[in-house]
Amino acid sequence: MAIDTSTLINMYRTMVRIRQFEERVSGEFAVGNIPGFVHLYIGEEACAVGACTALSPDDYVSSTHRGHGHLIAKGGRTDLMMAELFGKKTGYCKGKGGSMHIADIDLGILGANGIVGAGITLAGGAALSALMRHSGQVVLCFLGDGASNRGTFHEGVNLAAVWQLPVVYVIENNLYAEKTRIADTYKLPNLSERAGAFGIPDVTVDGNDVIAVYEAVTEAVTRARRSDGPTLVECKTYRMHGHFEGDPQTYKPPEEVEEWKRKDPVISFRARLLEMGILTENDAAAIDAESTQEIENAVVFARESPFPEPEEALEDVFA
Repeated sequence: MAIDTSTLINMYRTMVRIRQFEERVSGEFAVGNIPGFVHLYIGEEACAVGACTALSPDDYVSSTHRGHGHLIAKGGRTDLMMAELFGKKTGYCKGKGGSMHIADIDLGILGANGIVGAGITLAGGAALSALMRHSGQVVLCFLGDGASNRGTFHEGVNLAAVWQLPVVYVIENNLYAEKTRIADTYKLPNLSERAGAFGIPDVTVDGNDVIAVYEAVTEAVTRARRSDGPTLVECKTYRMHGHFEGDPQTYKPPEEVEEWKRKDPVISFRARLLEMGILTENDAAAIDAESTQEIENAVVFARESPFPEPEEALEDVFA
């Protein structure tokens, strides 16, 4: 599949933005500026960027508790996201939702979700809506390896298959469901093989290769858009940080961590673009600097924004 130069550069730019956003969130959380839990996406950037690049602007995305990367890849604003993490009223949810509830319906972002696997059935509802409206829209449903062991996965995917809903399921298999190795809870070598039970196509790709993800999801989106139903895509990847910030990660073998560091998706894609002659070192440095400034501006915006007033606590509870 031929990918134009501007798309490849934008993929790299978005991966850098996600990485820098998450690294800054890690730092701000460490010094106490961010309340609550945060689950960082560092190491998985190629999954979100490759998948979301395959979408049209009016397509939908359902996310997970580890959703910052999905939201940025779909076009979410880093300043509004950072303000939300800081608990400020200028944030996406007016500072009352935090990391796991960011949504932007205008961008097709149906929301991050603190309940494992909940996005699967939300994606099904959005896909049914698109089908009934004959809108041609597709829903991209991100889920983790652990979520694919929940009942909502089997119920949601089965119904989508029966009704031929325009949804693409992307399993981000980062090898661990919280602290449990996925190899201890599955007998299949590839999680995507579960698609056979529902009679839908499946594919497993290197989740650290943004081009491989893009190609697989593009094919699945094309299939969904022509009313041929859902596809299950598994992206094998790795989260470089813990399940949550502050997780000591004692359950990860040191040699495994080092192996995946060598597969860093941002570093490897940068090297690939340099080798292809699509980027120069100066181009890459300029993208890094541009992203650094964007994230700094987002932090300043968050710091300078006001907290919601106590009397606002019960506002926006009901639509």
